[in-house]
Amino acid sequence: MADRKQPTGYVSFVLHSHLPYVVNHGTWPHGEDWLYEAAAETYLPLLRIFGELAQRGLALKANVNLSPILLEQLAHPRFKQGFVEYLEQKIEAARKDQVEFGAAGHGHFVGVARFWETFYRSTLEQFERLNGDVIAEFRKFYDSGAIEIITCGATHGYFALLGDDNAIRAQVRMAVATHKRHFGRRPRGIWLPECAYRPAGNWNFPVPVNGSTSLFARAGVEQILAENGIEYFYVDTHLVETSVKFTPYELIAGDVPIAMEIEENGSGASVYQPYWADNPGRHVQVAAFARDPRTGIQVWSGDHGYPGDAVYLDFHKKRWPGGHRYWQVTHPKIDLGAKTAYFPEVAHARTRVHAMHFSDVTASVLKHHPVDSESVPILTAPFDAELFGHWWFEGPEWLKNVAIEISHPDHPLSLISGAEYLDRHQPAGYLAMPEGSWGRNGTHEVWLNPETEWTWSHIYRAEQRTIQIAQSGKWRGNQLGERIAKQICRELLLMESSDWQFLITTIHARDYAEKRFETHLQQFQTLEKAWDEFQAEARLSESSMEALERIEKRDSVFPDITPEYYLSRPEAAGA
Repeated sequence: MADRKQPTGYVSFVLHSHLPYVVNHGTWPHGEDWLYEAAAETYLPLLRIFGELAQRGLALKANVNLSPILLEQLAHPRFKQGFVEYLEQKIEAARKDQVEFGAAGHGHFVGVARFWETFYRSTLEQFERLNGDVIAEFRKFYDSGAIEIITCGATHGYFALLGDDNAIRAQVRMAVATHKRHFGRRPRGIWLPECAYRPAGNWNFPVPVNGSTSLFARAGVEQILAENGIEYFYVDTHLVETSVKFTPYELIAGDVPIAMEIEENGSGASVYQPYWADNPGRHVQVAAFARDPRTGIQVWSGDHGYPGDAVYLDFHKKRWPGGHRYWQVTHPKIDLGAKTAYFPEVAHARTRVHAMHFSDVTASVLKHHPVDSESVPILTAPFDAELFGHWWFEGPEWLKNVAIEISHPDHPLSLISGAEYLDRHQPAGYLAMPEGSWGRNGTHEVWLNPETEWTWSHIYRAEQRTIQIAQSGKWRGNQLGERIAKQICRELLLMESSDWQFLITTIHARDYAEKRFETHLQQFQTLEKAWDEFQAEARLSESSMEALERIEKRDSVFPDITPEYYLSRPEAAGA
């Protein structure tokens, strides 16, 4: 490849990979199949395109968040066994479809069924080449500098609503420890769950907790990140550029007019520069990168974006019982019965067209932003990783083609990770940001509303109880006491997952989410009783021991967890 000029700007993809803990908690339609689908359609295809780019001497340089609870699942023996079984079922379903389509005289669909057999067979072969170790393959590209792997809250707890700073600390400390265990080094960046940020200041519980409604001081999220060596995080557009209000949730719902794409910034701050998060009275140097709203429309929007193109694979229409998809989008608003046949080769070719368009759009956006010796603009493009492959089947191929387009010697931009950018350029200064998220209306309303308030009442009480147990120190030096305390910490972390409130609010899997939350709550309460029994008797009854062992087996995540993570002193967590 020819030598390139100094870029006039950078493009930085952020791929947020996360699933709630589903291992040992159901399979279909909700549960482990979510994990298998994401692995087959997103995680392994991403690894494939990273490898194909490497063969060309290129790299996407994406910031790939692998949430700690996702890492625990990808490393779980149950995943490694169940995923193979899942792929074999998909291969067999594609074979049956070929026979049935052939008997019915549907020759084109026979070919698409053969495409699915090839896709899942090659995925199985890829998984076998990796010896089932998906994490090790991600680590290979991380170590080579092709991607930067960042972390997240341990279980994707919603930081801005957690009731105690020590609960946030535990989410971050557990995240750092898990990242180090899987990758051998500390993470430099973090994806704040739901991009939910809260600055320092007075706060009160949004639901009654022991009758308390009084204000009390809280740390800014960036302070807790700094305690744990985190250097940067991501926020939604409106926390920096207040004239742009829409979030990915509005884009998905089709509630944003396309004219919003060209709205100008009126706040003075730019989403094309990172800033140190300003904390009154305590300047900690943790940088915030903001989402670019203009290019976001191209991927997030089902109406105006690439995934809504007529030739791409339709996500919703499936053939049962195998679940394979044989139809193209046709039109994003058309009835499922009117969907037309899918042509994989046509869709594959369209990704190159859309990659060229995206590379032109990024260059056009950054052309209007100044470049000087101190600072070069950066366009940050954050997405749920599962958009690529799972929701938009051709998405990984599009990412690969974007990397190829931007690598051309005459392209003015370069791809870069957040860590690399900070190694080369300082943030533009300090910026005081308001509270907010990338949820609907930029607020917390998706996660805190009349349908979910009951979950927060239980979470806040469980946080207080867990912190009380950690601070008591009575688990120290006693193997049984430590076992109980550790499992209490696990159940709290799993209860705190923001996925439960999200699924309840969006009604996609409300029954499953409510059941899952109640399961972790009931297990937490069982463990509380076991703790009280241990304190009183220094032992457990046979039934209590059986309950502890059953819960440990079901939710055996984070082997290095410790109640120390719930103590205030950063050094207590080994930071």
